[in-house]
Parts: sequence; structure tokens; C-alpha cells
Amino acid sequence: MHTPALRLGAGLATGIALAAGVLTATPAVAAVGDDDPTVGARVTTGPAAGLAINEVESNADDTDWVELVNTSSAAIDLSGWRFLDSDSSHTAYTLPQGSTIAAGGYLVVDQETTTRSGFDFGIGGADSVRLYDASGTLTLRYAWTTHAAVTYGSCPDGSGTLVDTTASTKGGPNDCSSPVRINEVESQGGTPGDWVELTNVGTTTVDLGGYVLRDSEDDHAWTVPAGTTVPPGGFTVLDEAQAGADSGTAPGAGAETGTAAGAGAGFGFGLGKADGVRLSDARGVLVDEYSWTAHAATTYGRNPDGTGAFAETAEPTKGSTNRFAGVVTAEAWPGGPDETVLDAEDTFAGDLSGLDWTSSASAQDGQLWAVQNGDGLLYHLVRDGRDGRGGWAPTNTAGVDLRYADGTGTPDAEGVTVTADDPGAVYVSTERDNDVSKVSRPAVLRFATTDGSESVLRATDEWDLAADFPGLGANAGLEGVTWVPDAWLTSRGFVDQHTGATYAPAAYPGHGEGLFLVGVEGTASVYAYALMDDGSSQRVATIATPFSLVAEVQFDPTLDALWVVCDEACSGRTALFDVQDGAFTLATLYEAPANADRTLANEGFAISGRCVDGARATFYADDNDTNGASLRTGTYPCDAVEEPGDGDGDGGAPAPGDGDTPAPGDGETPAPGGGETPPPGDGGGSTPAPGTGGSSPAPVPTTPGPTTPGPTTPGPTAPGPAAPAAPVAPDVSALVDGNRGSVSAPSNVRAGSSLTIDVGTRYAGQRVAVWLVSEPRLLGAPVVAADGTVTVAVPADVPAGQHRIAVAAFDGTVLGWTGITIDPATGSLAFTGAELGGVIAAALLLLAAGAGVLVARRRRTVGSPA
Repeated sequence: MHTPALRLGAGLATGIALAAGVLTATPAVAAVGDDDPTVGARVTTGPAAGLAINEVESNADDTDWVELVNTSSAAIDLSGWRFLDSDSSHTAYTLPQGSTIAAGGYLVVDQETTTRSGFDFGIGGADSVRLYDASGTLTLRYAWTTHAAVTYGSCPDGSGTLVDTTASTKGGPNDCSSPVRINEVESQGGTPGDWVELTNVGTTTVDLGGYVLRDSEDDHAWTVPAGTTVPPGGFTVLDEAQAGADSGTAPGAGAETGTAAGAGAGFGFGLGKADGVRLSDARGVLVDEYSWTAHAATTYGRNPDGTGAFAETAEPTKGSTNRFAGVVTAEAWPGGPDETVLDAEDTFAGDLSGLDWTSSASAQDGQLWAVQNGDGLLYHLVRDGRDGRGGWAPTNTAGVDLRYADGTGTPDAEGVTVTADDPGAVYVSTERDNDVSKVSRPAVLRFATTDGSESVLRATDEWDLAADFPGLGANAGLEGVTWVPDAWLTSRGFVDQHTGATYAPAAYPGHGEGLFLVGVEGTASVYAYALMDDGSSQRVATIATPFSLVAEVQFDPTLDALWVVCDEACSGRTALFDVQDGAFTLATLYEAPANADRTLANEGFAISGRCVDGARATFYADDNDTNGASLRTGTYPCDAVEEPGDGDGDGGAPAPGDGDTPAPGDGETPAPGGGETPPPGDGGGSTPAPGTGGSSPAPVPTTPGPTTPGPTTPGPTAPGPAAPAAPVAPDVSALVDGNRGSVSAPSNVRAGSSLTIDVGTRYAGQRVAVWLVSEPRLLGAPVVAADGTVTVAVPADVPAGQHRIAVAAFDGTVLGWTGITIDPATGSLAFTGAELGGVIAAALLLLAAGAGVLVARRRRTVGSPA
């Protein structure tokens, strides 16, 4: 994944639809790009009078884009105009016939996706955008030196200076309002009295001096003292009975710690049973308001902080993140506050992405595998203390040049993992072949190596998952990959969503001894796959995440949990998932370490299996090679007595890097070890267990029975709750008007793609069955997420046309249903750009000749020859 990434999602739902026709890439005419992109401000003269660059998204959205606005009283025809960034070597992008922007209207020039053409270059952190009329004359230009925290937008629309906006408003009026929001309200029983908590959803500290707080009565007004501020993402509390206002606390800082600003007796009026609060800025403009009809048993707060709707909280959290029953709240990183550089400057050229840590017989601190996406390189790293910093360096300085099985191509290597059942290989997740960069090719590749000493490696096997992701952007595919042992999954009652019953490894002959979990950037989800030795695959589970994208996944046998990682798009947050009621479920959500740079493109994450002085090393790969550094390290707490593999982390089977697994390059196959380790969360040590770390309560289950922890000595792990029997199909006659609309889903979905259904938060934590009707066909048996949604896959062979989606209990009771239109699948590979005719013809000829056929099979038994 490159930054800015071509991210699928919101770009497909944009409210600005370019008129008939598609945008086509056309070589620039002579004048286009000849100017200096760093010189000059916006130009709005000549035929473009009234036309302005209104908003720019260069990072952290699904696609990069530029919004134009027409402030004049007449429509402007932009057909044939050309768009370019600061790099004049890029092919200028030509707007199609019919690209007209109405008077007072907006038009978005967007980056390409597999379903919509657009400009094929990314917009960078120090970049510019230029628009030329049909004759090649420069008409609009805007330049900047760093990414906006949100977007750059004109305030007011079309005529103001472009500033960092409060919220992205693609295709609509810019949001230049105050980013201050009422976040939590205590109207009775507070300490020392009633209070109102404010938060800042913006990117810079806001001076609250002169803001005015009112309740529902206009004559109850209080002016916030000068010097009162609220930091971005932080909280400031205004008290009824305490002088002034507490100074702002930073995100993750916990309870309020600042001193009062100003003097006086607080706002002085109490908040009633049926009342409200209003906040105006120093100009008298209403910033935010909230009203209620009865006291809350606790407090009223936004879920999530700053942006969500108000609801009754689980407990008052004055000056800190709101908490709600059944909702996992982001908490402070429990390890060290820093991410320290490990690699010497310019060790890597940039684009370092996936990481995986394993143990090593020859290196006490273990070894790292890393992949670099742009040029498809594989690195093997060990700790190198010669620099006095204890840094890490590649044993293969130039990296291994990865190729597809026929020796061609440049795999866009994004993730890497090793497995316990195949010690002579590494597995790499890819988005595409960079030599054909506009074609989506989400795949897992196997490469036979033990130490990365080869100069070139051809894939022995490829599992192409494109058919499961129709429409997926070429740069929005597989990011992280990890491997989870079957024994661990079955010991925890893991449920196969494909069958709706307990996962049975024998149902997938030839898949080895575990499942591969892949994180997909464009869907922001994780998927569990059985990869068979004949090159086929089967999706076994879909795991929704709280993130806008997934950059990395890592199975952690020490914690008995799955790490899911986001990059700078989520400010460096990470999450831990464990198996609850048969499904991977969000247990803990972490902020980035306190002193970490949240703008680092940390696409790779790994964690050591060694516990040294109460800490395990964490590793981060920065795709941007910021300041010449791509590899950084931090710490995560652990019990000093822990040694990898001592506990039940693998459910009886060795896992990569657990101390009992022959990792590539170990040279030996140790027998599974014993020892005793207190299970995570038993209070016997300092290791935070998923769902128990920090001060955030674990989700409150709504189905009976917690998962039973495994034993602390080797042997079979006590099972969790019994997995449900196969669900009973609902009676079609039970789908009546009375329960129609109780669940909601998109009106259209393409066969072969994922479908998210809103079941309702009242079912959060419960397992449901999702059926496609007319003849009931089970699509999956997922657990309802905390936000009330489930995600299933619509098989590619579903006939196009009108259908019904029904959600039912396992006994067949219908919970709700809705109508849906299934669009036909568009084929196994999505494509953007020129016609594929010649490429397909050549590929068919190659296939007919037998070229490129993968004949190598996976070695799936420990100790067998690679």
C-alpha cells in the first residue's frame, strides 16, 4: 500500500456523480505541465471566472480527490479540461464530455477505482494540483507543503483561504465551523455539582475564552474565562460549582488533570431534569447543543466521542473518553510511550510494509521477516549491535527479488508470515502485480526459503482470491497476513461461517494445519481462509474491525489473541480480538504509544515472543521511510516468568515464534515444550489480557456463558461455549410485512462481494443466521458486532435479480428481513484503464500452452522436505 492509498469505499458512494461518460487519461498537450507548480496562488480569471479549487483530500480517505466549486450564476463546461499534480511527468487527466458544473454547484475530480475512471497518480504530502482548460492554459493551481489533518478547504466556499477543515465534505459545502463539541453532560449528583464536558474534534488547540454556555433558559448564560483551551482529541470540563474550567486534557490522558483557568464560581446554574445545554462561540454563533427530558442514571455522552449521538453512558467519565455498555473504548497503550528507530538511515528505500517475528536457534532476540511493496522485495533481519543502539539490519542487504511462479511480474508484497506446519517457507500477501498495476490481484504466495539468502525467488504456489472480492481496487487489496493453528481454533469452539457449524478442519482436505487470516484494505475487514494444496481456497469467516482500513494482522499465541492494526488513517490505533462465542470479537482497542508520531505510515506490525524485563518488543514498519527510517520498536508488557510457548497459546499445536516452532533458519525441530504460564488476565502477572487491559471494561456479553480459559499446563484446552448446531432455515411464509424493515442493508449488492447488514444493537454479541431467500440459502452465521451489524459474503453464483435477505435466530425465528437486488458478478479480476483484450488473449494462449501452471504443492508436515 502506498501513501496516499487508493482506498475503496467512500469514493464509491460520493454524492457527486460525474455526468455521462468516464474520465480518460490522455497525454498532456505541450503547454500542460510546462509551468512551475510551486509558483502562484489560485487563479480564477478568464473563462474560469467563478471557478475555484474548494477542497483537497491528499491522505486518509478512500481516494485522493479535488473538489471544484462554481460561485458564478452560470454553468461552466469543463469538458476536455486537464488535471495534474506537481509532477509534470505524470499523464494529465482529461475530464470527459458532459463535465459541467452548475451555478453554485460542486464537482469532484477523483482518483480512479475499479468501477470509476479517474486520475491514476496519488496526491502527496508536499504537492500541488493544477487544472488546465481545453487549450492547455493553466486556470487553477493550489500548492501545500504537508498533508492536511482532515482536508484543505476554502472558508467560505470558493473565496476564502484554504485551511484545515473540521470535517471532510466531499461534494458539498465546506465545514469550517468550530470543532468544539458538547461531549458529556452530568445533570444530577455530580462532583462537586453539575458539569458539561467539551471535546475538540479538530486538529489544533481551540481557545474557549469568550465562548458562552447556556442551559434551556436564555438568561442562564456564562462566559468561559480567557485562557481556557481544549486540545485536539482532548477534553475540557465546565463545572457548575468549581471556579473556571479545567484545562484541557490530551486524548488518552485519563481523568482531568489540569488546573482551573480563570476565576469565579463556575457557570452557577444547575441543570434540570428536563433541560438542555447550548454552546456559542465568542461571535455568538451556536456551536453545539443537546437537550433531554429526564435525568440520566449516569450521564449523557456521545458515542463515539465528539461525533456520535448522545446516549446514556455506562458510568460518568468526567474529563476522559466516554464508556458504554457493550462497547469497547480505546484506551492508552499499556507499554512504553516511545517508538524508537531501529534501522540505520536509508537501509530501506521506502515502501517497507509487512512484518513477522519468529524465534531463532542462532539469534537470542529472534528474527524478523519483512516485505517491501513497491519493488516486491523480501528481507530477513536480525539484531545488529555494532551501532551501539541494538538496532536491526537485513542479513540480505539487497533483499530477495520476489517473482510469480513463471518468473515474471513484481508482486506488490504487503504482508508476510511463517507457519508451524511449513517451516521451509514464507507466505506473502499481495494486492497486485506492480508490472500491471491497474489490475487487482489479491493473492497469497508461497516462497521456499529458510534464510532469505536467495537473490531471486519464484512463488511455488499462488492462491488468487480475486473472485471473492469483485470490484476491489487494485491498490485496496490484501495487506497483512497471519496464520492460526487449527488446534487453537477448535479448542475455542471457533465457528465456520461458511457452514454455520463448529469449524471442522477435516472439511478442508489439503489445507494443512491452520487457517490464514488476511487483512483487506478496501473493505477494512479481516478474512479467514483455508488454502488447499491444489490452489483452491475457501473463506471460513469474515471479521469486521473498528478501523477505516486494515494495514496488518498478527496472531499472538502468548495473548491467545489476534492483533489488527491500522496505520496513520486511524492515528496508529491497534486492536486485540479474541474468540468469543465461536467468533473473533473485538476485545481491546489501543491508542498509539503516547509519544509516537501518529502520522507515521506504520503498515507493518510484529511482536516478539520473548519476555525480557517485563516487556515484549513490538516492531513497526513505516511505508514512508520517514526521516530515512523505516523500522521502529516499542514495548508491550508481559509477565517476567513467561517464555514463548509455555502456555496454551496454540491450543496444543506449535505456533510461529512461540519458542517451540521451527522458524525458517532455525535448523532444528524442537519438541513441543512444557512449563507453566498463568493465563492472561488471571491477575498473576502484568500482561494485559484482551478485554481486561487498562481501565476499559470488557464488552458485556449478551449471550450466556464466557469463554473458558485453557489450562496452564500442556494438554488439551478446555473448550469455550459449545458452538451452536446448524441453524434452522426460516419458514418463507414468516417473512411478512410486520417484520420487514427490522433489519436494513444496501438496496444493491454485487454477487461475490461482502454485504453488511444492520441488525440492531439489541442483538450485539448474539450469533444470528443470515439467509438469502427465495429458497433459503445460508450466507453465514456471524456474531452481531457492538454497532449492531453483521457482514457476510454473497456467493458469486447467486442469480442476478430481486431477492430477500432474512436474519433469523438459530431456531429459525425471523428477526427481520429486507429486499435486495443482486447485481451480476463482473468477473474474477477487476480492471481499470485500457481494454484488456490483448492481455486476456495472451494469457489464454499461455494457459493453453501450459505456461505458468503452478505444480509445486505446499509442504504441510513439520520436518518434511521443502
